[in-house]
Amino acid sequence: MNEAEKETRERDRTIAENESERQTTGDIRVSTWAIAAAVLIGLAIFSWMLAR
Repeated sequence: MNEAEKETRERDRTIAENESERQTTGDIRVSTWAIAAAVLIGLAIFSWMLAR
């Protein structure tokens, strides 16, 4: 393998690692919003039940 191929492979590996990190961060952000929405909906239903 020549030097250019090694550099390209290393660059691709770095890009893949960065993309993986961004994907994980995005997944955590979406999960947090989903949990917050579920809690708010649950509290709204609970409040509505208490008001009846």
